[in-house]
Amino acid sequence: MTEISKTIYLPKTNFSMRANLNKTEPKWMDFWNENKIFKKLKKSVRKNKKFVLHDGPPYANGHIHLGHALNKILKDIICRAYFQMGFDVDYIPGWDCHGLPIEWKIEENYRKEGLDKNEINQLNFRDDCRKFAESWIDIQCDEFKRLGIDCNWESKYTTMTHKSEGTIVSELLKFLEDGRLYLGYKPVMWSVVEKTALAEAEVEYQEKLSNSIFVKFPIKNATSSVLEKSSIIIWTTTPWTLPCNRAIAFSKEFDYLVIKFNKDVQNFNIKNNEKIIFEKNLAESFLKKNNLNDFEILHVIRDSQLEGNVCSHPLKDLGYTNEVPLVPGDHVLNDVGTGFVHIAPSHGIEDFQLGKKFNLNIPLLVESNGVYTKQTPFFAGQHIFKSDQIIIEKLKENRNLLLANGLRHSYPHSWRSKAPLIFRATSQWFISMEIKKLREVALSSIENVSWFPEASKNRILSMVSERPDWCVSRQRSWGVPITIFLNKQTGNPLIDKSVNKRIIAEIEKKGTDAWFSIPSKEFLGPNYNSKNYEKVHDILDVWFDSGSSHVFALKNRGIKDKADLYLEGSDQHRGWFQSSLLQSCAVYGESPYKSVLTHGFVLDEKGKKMSKSLGNIISPNDVIKKYGADILRLWVATSNYNEDLKISYESLERQAETYRKIRNCIRFLLGNLHSWDFSEVVIHEDLPPLEKLIRNEIFRIDKLMSQSFKNFDFYKVFHMISNFCNNELSSLFFDVKKDTLYCDSKNSTKRNSVRTVMFDVYTFLIKWLSPVLVFTAEESWQCWKNEIDLKAEESCHLKKFKDAPSKWENKKIVSDWEKIFDIKKAVSSKIEKLRDEKFLKTSLEAKVILCFKNDLIKDIVKNVDLCEILIVSKIEIISSEHKNLIGLDEYDDFLLKIEKFNGVKCERCWKIFDKKEINNELLCERCEIAINSKSEKI
Repeated sequence: MTEISKTIYLPKTNFSMRANLNKTEPKWMDFWNENKIFKKLKKSVRKNKKFVLHDGPPYANGHIHLGHALNKILKDIICRAYFQMGFDVDYIPGWDCHGLPIEWKIEENYRKEGLDKNEINQLNFRDDCRKFAESWIDIQCDEFKRLGIDCNWESKYTTMTHKSEGTIVSELLKFLEDGRLYLGYKPVMWSVVEKTALAEAEVEYQEKLSNSIFVKFPIKNATSSVLEKSSIIIWTTTPWTLPCNRAIAFSKEFDYLVIKFNKDVQNFNIKNNEKIIFEKNLAESFLKKNNLNDFEILHVIRDSQLEGNVCSHPLKDLGYTNEVPLVPGDHVLNDVGTGFVHIAPSHGIEDFQLGKKFNLNIPLLVESNGVYTKQTPFFAGQHIFKSDQIIIEKLKENRNLLLANGLRHSYPHSWRSKAPLIFRATSQWFISMEIKKLREVALSSIENVSWFPEASKNRILSMVSERPDWCVSRQRSWGVPITIFLNKQTGNPLIDKSVNKRIIAEIEKKGTDAWFSIPSKEFLGPNYNSKNYEKVHDILDVWFDSGSSHVFALKNRGIKDKADLYLEGSDQHRGWFQSSLLQSCAVYGESPYKSVLTHGFVLDEKGKKMSKSLGNIISPNDVIKKYGADILRLWVATSNYNEDLKISYESLERQAETYRKIRNCIRFLLGNLHSWDFSEVVIHEDLPPLEKLIRNEIFRIDKLMSQSFKNFDFYKVFHMISNFCNNELSSLFFDVKKDTLYCDSKNSTKRNSVRTVMFDVYTFLIKWLSPVLVFTAEESWQCWKNEIDLKAEESCHLKKFKDAPSKWENKKIVSDWEKIFDIKKAVSSKIEKLRDEKFLKTSLEAKVILCFKNDLIKDIVKNVDLCEILIVSKIEIISSEHKNLIGLDEYDDFLLKIEKFNGVKCERCWKIFDKKEINNELLCERCEIAINSKSEKI
């Protein structure tokens, strides 16, 4: 028995069953670095057509999170796939380095050291910010590499190099020179915590509990007796804006009611015979909701009776003696509130526009830190967010509060500090959406871009069509300065190309610190007196920095004028996608990208955002330590990244199980292709039907895979690969062909046919998997190279894979095999039942009796080795006239019966044969030939 066992061709490979990815992956990183695999890959395609994926720069602050991992892994998969397709791929990683989060960290460090930021030299502060960003770039770079990301790390770009900053300034000054950049005074989103203006892209909406109040504005000078001794009712969720009130807006489209109460209603500060004015529909719902029943409607009035009336301020007793006129406003709605809107021109865009239209006073009563100015009656020095309750109490005292309660609603917050924002009128620098038709050009350009998913196109169209002018100035220190001189007398910006040229040249040499350190006269030159000009001290919106990256990372490097692909999270429709679009359309007249792919956010298993407070954070490093980077990459590749993605250790465990099955497939292939010789290849036409079926499936998946990378929906196909490994390979092809592989003569045509197709399977599996399972593919390839093909490429990532030949496609064989699978399924089910009943020990003890009902299925099976496919020892096919049809179970196309085959077992292959088919050594003819063959050397 020992001698016989040595004649069996068992799998042989060093590709281990256990992956230990967390320990082995760094070894392959070292292998790639030491052998300069990426450089060799780039060199091999340098003359080919380019594919450029422009990297949206992550912020250089803190360790990477799963959102970063999702983004970078997607980019890496796509780049590797395009390298495979023969493209010269350019993917240059970048980092966004300026902005508030870094300032905060440095200020936090100062506080720990007992230092006051205001006492630190500005250039020293900026240098500390720069060093902080540099340190995190190095850390993040290593973390991205550990994910298996391979690209031109040496050529990485950042927004804070001298060249980058010079380009950013150059791009900004083009806006100034062509008249699109202007200094304007109007309300902008303002963070009182960060003490700066914010753009829409820096705003996120969160639920907030606000004070909701209905306030009486007593009519002071009525234009009609109908309105005498009445009060206009307004509704607001920002009581702190009442000190800034300068008017009340009404609609020309609505009917308003003059309502008189017939008794005191203490909870609402209502006296008997008191009159209030409310929009008709809203009045009815308000009165009903609050159980106010004892009233009468005196009049129904329209806009002509409201216009020209003047109210007293509800806080008149505190020094607010300004008159409050009633003015018509187009933005007044009647879906909520009272049909009247209190107008605080400094704290709302529509309010500001109405103030300008009616020449209202536009006071600035709120400081940058959210504290009322010294000029604010009664509330001076108080913080606006702490003043609500005081205002409500004062309104109660003077009986001008009708109702106060709480309201949970969506409210704008800073995406960095998470603090609620306000609208605050200030002087800021804006890029006009209308001058030179920037909005029109941008909307037209959007139509010429391929958007994935397609619905994202409508999202950005809507945003660009409705967005206000772009506020690009920030009142902070760490960033690219707005390098503009203002005339001290006129306040107008200096527009001089020669001056701008000098500014750009100095910044390209010395960085933006030059703006703060070099005297004005050196920039202004001999034609201007520096005493007449002052530098702007604001810095640029960081979205302008990154929005210009296509210029300094691509155009200026001579890579490509327009990227083939931008790939970021769906929030970048209002962020980087849009800032890049506007910058490029204004300066270059077109979008900077041909295609845009967006992915969702990574959430916890319950669909909640990950946060420290919830304790639900899973970091990429946690996943790598437990599973390895390939498991995380597989999770990305098999997830529908167009939507938000849920992750948990349970879902990662499922991916690990999928990975184990794929790995076992690869191991089986390598083990059974040991000592493979390319002279063993069997031509396609001579292959058995099952081998042709497998080739057809390879062709189908390979074609879909190529198309999926072009459509950026490859997650659909990776499920097919997993199913292919589990179903067609492990459960069918491998299971059925083990007998041939282990027991046939070494060079039998049948065995060579199996190994020919196994060679194909391995080659295409590595082709499909190498962009995703980068470490595992390399590990298996090195086994392949050392054990099977010594002439194979140095790395699987250097392999020039071919497409599956079209002759492998065979749709007819698929339909034929559906009939064979019906038979196999029925036989397997019956054998399993007989094994459970202890009638059979293995399927090889079975004798299968079949009777086919039609000629079609007879023709299909005549070229198929049914014993092999069914993994049984004996098949008996009988005709429909056979006398032993009784006892056969009937199916759609055949009749079936399973019996125990009482023959003799071959000691080598364990199949059962008739006694006459077994020799004296208990070997079947095939095994006897295999053992005695001169080529048998195990």
